[in-house]
Amino acid sequence: MQYDCKDMGLAEAGKRRIEWAWESMPVCASIRARFEREKPLAGVRIAACLHVTTETANLASSLRAGGAEVALCASNPLSTQDDVVASLVKHEGIPTFAVKGEDSGRYYGHIKAVLDTKPTITMDDGADLVSMLHKERRELLGAIRGGTEETTTGVIRLRSMERSGVLAYPIIAINDAETKHLFDNRYGTGQSTIDGILRATNMLFAGSRVVVFGYGWCGRGAASRAKGMGANVIICEVDPLKALEAVMDGYTVMSSLEAAAIGDVFLTVTGDTTVIRAEHFEKMKNGAIVANAGHFNVEIDIPALEGLAVEKRSPRENVAQYLLRNGRKINLLGEGRLINLAAAEGHPAMVMDMSFANQLLSVEHIVSGAAKLERKVYAVPRAIDGMVAALKLATMGVAIDELTEKQKRYLASWEEGT
Repeated sequence: MQYDCKDMGLAEAGKRRIEWAWESMPVCASIRARFEREKPLAGVRIAACLHVTTETANLASSLRAGGAEVALCASNPLSTQDDVVASLVKHEGIPTFAVKGEDSGRYYGHIKAVLDTKPTITMDDGADLVSMLHKERRELLGAIRGGTEETTTGVIRLRSMERSGVLAYPIIAINDAETKHLFDNRYGTGQSTIDGILRATNMLFAGSRVVVFGYGWCGRGAASRAKGMGANVIICEVDPLKALEAVMDGYTVMSSLEAAAIGDVFLTVTGDTTVIRAEHFEKMKNGAIVANAGHFNVEIDIPALEGLAVEKRSPRENVAQYLLRNGRKINLLGEGRLINLAAAEGHPAMVMDMSFANQLLSVEHIVSGAAKLERKVYAVPRAIDGMVAALKLATMGVAIDELTEKQKRYLASWEEGT
């Protein structure tokens, strides 16, 4: 078995942490129990490019329990947990190619290694694997039955491919499931982003001005958590509807250049490029903290920051401090990569339980052939979304009401009125 791991001596520690996460993933556990009996994924080869965390390890082992062969690589150079890689290789026998801090060449080499397994299903987080498959490994496309995409950034790229007519197989957008983005993006990203900033800096949020760029579900989550810790939160947006919503939610909304002059912490959560640029850095106060919670490290214009700096040092792990020509210091966290994974552990297992349940059931949906899928980006079937929500409620011991027959008739009728 081929793999690339930093230190196989970390395997036992990784195993313990994977088991700890599994205790908070009861929905996936219920699906895995069925998969072990029915083997719905027998004969399937899955190439997965995901954040290699304890929760992902449990997803991979659940896919294998369903009969699939799985090969895994990282979807971000700084998100890998090296002890998890070691455990996956040693205890699960899953070919895993990921080393935290890997350079660009090694990162893309790992994606190539996973594609060398000749997959029939792809599972991506950010669409780097799908992009390479379409650009460099087109000879493999004929065998692909479908794929899934975990995150907003990846879905944006895939929809662009669909519009351009180049997407070669159907992909289910896991991110668009309500049991994903309403919970994983809002509560998972919200909590873990604050966790990452705290671990990197040990700062005090209370009384600080925190500027959040982007008021999508991830931005909402980060803003609400920062506000809950006593921060004065400022929202910067380009979408008037989202900006209006932020105002109605009680946040201050202003232009990014206005915010640059008064903010203490700056967080990008947009999925776009060069959101914080040279003109922003030049206005920031001394000691400003800059972090990113979007998928790629392009939201912060790091080359522009380096061009303004006369000196760079590292006062703490995951902090790069730039001394600018104007004498002010700017602190960049986690190399501008996903701060919740670069400096912390990512989302809590309890919320990833729903996201990865969607992954498991969506792969099963593709493999079953129950629906004839075209070369498009599809939403997670409503039935799967509802099933995941119902299973999660059941594992939490929460009961809800059901519509009576009279209520069903009323809602289905056009004749009932005042």
